[in-house]
Amino acid sequence: MNNPIKDDLHVQLSPRDAVAEVAKVLWHLRSILAIMVVLFFALSIAMYYGGGAVNMATRIHSSLGETLYFCAVTALTIGYGDVVPTTVPGRIIAVLLGLLGVLMTGVITGSTVYGIQIAAQRAGLRPR
Repeated sequence: MNNPIKDDLHVQLSPRDAVAEVAKVLWHLRSILAIMVVLFFALSIAMYYGGGAVNMATRIHSSLGETLYFCAVTALTIGYGDVVPTTVPGRIIAVLLGLLGVLMTGVITGSTVYGIQIAAQRAGLRPR
């Protein structure tokens, strides 16, 4: 019985190998990730200048830091509601930031899973 999957309990997936494989996968996607990061900052700047982001506690226009905070919270799809866009372009930018965040999360999550699968195959824990 030649089983390609090792049944030996002493065979383990090294965290170092898994992280190295994930890093390799992310390195191959660096141009896509760089475009996404540049797009995030471009949308953040557009939100600052034309989005009308307002701090709900003080009802005044948000600073650059608060606007970046809002954009990060929106891209991560958390959405606390303490800073909100008040103009139509700002709301459109917020939707685009949310979509970009979902896309970035998917790329990073998929890359992580793929890298761990490759590391597991190399360790002999999964069939090729």
